[in-house]
Amino acid sequence: MNEKNKNLVIRTVSALTLLPLVIFLLFKGGLYSAALLSVAAAICASEYYLITQKTLSPAAWVGIVLAGVLPVLTLKEPERTGAGAFWILVFYLIFAFTYHLIRGPLQDAPMRVAHLVTGMLYGSVGLTSVAALRLMPDGMAWSISALVITWSNDTSAYFAGRFLGRHKLYPEVSPNKTWEGFFGGMLGSVVGMFITRGFFYPMLTVTDCLVLGIFGGILGPIGDLCESMLKRAYGVKDSGVAIPGHGGILDRIDALLFNAPLVFVYVTFIRGLLP
Repeated sequence: MNEKNKNLVIRTVSALTLLPLVIFLLFKGGLYSAALLSVAAAICASEYYLITQKTLSPAAWVGIVLAGVLPVLTLKEPERTGAGAFWILVFYLIFAFTYHLIRGPLQDAPMRVAHLVTGMLYGSVGLTSVAALRLMPDGMAWSISALVITWSNDTSAYFAGRFLGRHKLYPEVSPNKTWEGFFGGMLGSVVGMFITRGFFYPMLTVTDCLVLGIFGGILGPIGDLCESMLKRAYGVKDSGVAIPGHGGILDRIDALLFNAPLVFVYVTFIRGLLP
């Protein structure tokens, strides 16, 4: 077995092992899903800090804790959730500036502050969106939709790119991605949504499937490329080692971090639903 096929086997085993646990905790809802997303958000923040700062400073640990708090806030009323998230951001912004004002190094302080705040928000905003979707009417359907447009895109893009890929998508950032993989992934997102509608959640409309599938097929790869850009800028191959065959949590959910807010905005402003 060559290295590429071996890696595919490891990726598949890891996905089949983790997927049932993720679906089960999302199905349970409430504190179960919030706890899952809270832990994932905290790990995402830690991976971001290790990529950009190499070590976890006391200020970074505060950011990790706050990243984990944000998904849990969705268990409160929507008004209190929004207010709580706002005050967390205000507190951390002031804290990060004050920390580096006192600790330095002063020349790098603005950049370090920006990374602290971005790291806290990067994973937590997307995963908080998943937590909020779970509390919507038909919340499980919307949460699963965010996962479906992401995972079906990733899988379809992988195989379309592997067997049909000829034209590079953005080689400066991700040398292996192709336009064939991009459009194959978008088709996979749309088909995945229609399968979800047909077998599990008939309340999803044809418009839901097309809009979320197409836009998820665009935003998901953008999220993937943005994480690749981050790693390339800092000379890192993987964001971590949490998931065998996939690297870190960020490596696995980078597309979801862009797609989940898309689904949340769609459900809230187009469908007019609220938790």
